[in-house]
Amino acid sequence: MAEPESKVVEEVKEEEEHEEGVDEAEGEQVSVGEIAKVMQNPQLLSAIQDKLSNMVGTPSGYVQSLPKVVKRRIKAMKKLQFDIVNVESDFYKEVHTLECKYAAKYASMFAKRKEILLGTVEPTDEEADWPSDEEDKDDDLPDLKQKAVLEDKTDEEKKENEDKDKEDDDVKGIPHFWLTVFKNVDMLSEMVQDHDEPILEHLQDIQVKFWESDPVGFTLEFYFSPNEYFKETVLTKQYTMRFEPDPTDPLSYEGPEIIKCKGCTITWNTGKNITVRVVKKKQKHKGRGTTRTVTKTIQNDSFFNFFNPPTVPEGEEGDMDEDLEALLAADFEIGHFIRERIIPKAVLYFTGEALDHEEFEEENEEEHDADEDYNEDDDPDFNPQGEKPAECKQQ
Repeated sequence: MAEPESKVVEEVKEEEEHEEGVDEAEGEQVSVGEIAKVMQNPQLLSAIQDKLSNMVGTPSGYVQSLPKVVKRRIKAMKKLQFDIVNVESDFYKEVHTLECKYAAKYASMFAKRKEILLGTVEPTDEEADWPSDEEDKDDDLPDLKQKAVLEDKTDEEKKENEDKDKEDDDVKGIPHFWLTVFKNVDMLSEMVQDHDEPILEHLQDIQVKFWESDPVGFTLEFYFSPNEYFKETVLTKQYTMRFEPDPTDPLSYEGPEIIKCKGCTITWNTGKNITVRVVKKKQKHKGRGTTRTVTKTIQNDSFFNFFNPPTVPEGEEGDMDEDLEALLAADFEIGHFIRERIIPKAVLYFTGEALDHEEFEEENEEEHDADEDYNEDDDPDFNPQGEKPAECKQQ
């Protein structure tokens, strides 16, 4: 007996729905596979990350949907924020005034430092009384053991040691002090090329001079001993700062910022300009078939390009292209770092101690970030009620 038509239709529908479910499941499997491929493609991942980063901070539309009376209160708070920014600007201006005042107090100590590293003054025993890990290790070696070591040496070895000690005593000041500082700091070592090093061996001192007004800012002064490379003994780099908020976007104020820099002219001796290099090219005349050699001067990588920064025409600060803006931002960062870190803590960058401290700070920041990933649900000891453990409860 034939089945009713309605029952047959229902079975057909069920079979079609089952096939559609299988297709959907297969489709999900395919999409997962595609996602896996995307995750293995660094270029696609980078594009996705850029897109996501652009979405961060995008308005959700919540503020726009608020009633007018609430928006009015927000405007009042923004005006208060503007007043806060102006007070903050005044605070930083006073800080700069204090910097200018205390610069004179630092000057005598920096002058003493220069005398020691150049060897024009030998520090007294009292001035050199500072604990040293290396000396502590030498003190731990018993006198008898030291005597035994010396006795085991041949007369020739003893004479070599005496000669070496005499040579060490003849060393003047602290050789290659600033060059070593530059090579120890990643930000500066990237700028220093091999052909820069013989010149930087002549660097005797770096000083900062502050300007209180017209314009406000500071100058970095690099002092060189007479050398075969250029005629100047002082190279300068000026930085102009703005302590007021940007009038086009005052609420984005985050403190004073460098807005302009100016280098100096270096009078290179003939054949000693390491900031440029000559490239020779052969050109062939299409008609005659003759060839000629053409020389072209192009910029060469060098630390001394630091004294020839890109210039921004007056009034075009806000219209710079991205490449120029990036170059100036990097230059401003280097100038600020030399002023804030290198000059006041030069000896610690020479020994590497300042670098150890910076690495320790970075490790602490990483540990702090790890704490931010803490999940209380995964912590068996987490007690939201603040109750004592059972064994610690009062009887």
